[in-house]
Amino acid sequence: MKNLESLHREAMELVDQAILARQRGDAEAVLAISRAAFDKERSAADLVADQFDLEPTRSVLHRSAAVLALECHELREAERLIGRALAGYPPNDIANELRDLLIEEIYSQRQAIGQTRPVG
Repeated sequence: MKNLESLHREAMELVDQAILARQRGDAEAVLAISRAAFDKERSAADLVADQFDLEPTRSVLHRSAAVLALECHELREAERLIGRALAGYPPNDIANELRDLLIEEIYSQRQAIGQTRPVG
């Protein structure tokens, strides 16, 4: 569990750094730092992917990783993470947030770029 907590903490520290880079207008740094945060948060989510009794932690980590995947323009990975979160037993409010993220962000981005098939 300690590895899980440290991965998540490191990911959130990187998110803070990405916010600062965005405020400076450094788009290249934002993407690089967001990618590093995504990798850590996805690793944390992977550690609890099959631990269905660990809700809401399990679904929250997956939601967080999905949001970071979107920040990195990884639509397919975000979709996969949301699906994995919903395949468990997330609390209703988190399940609704995950569905909203899927519809409002992923599907709308796909429509905006004219894609009918999953990316990547």
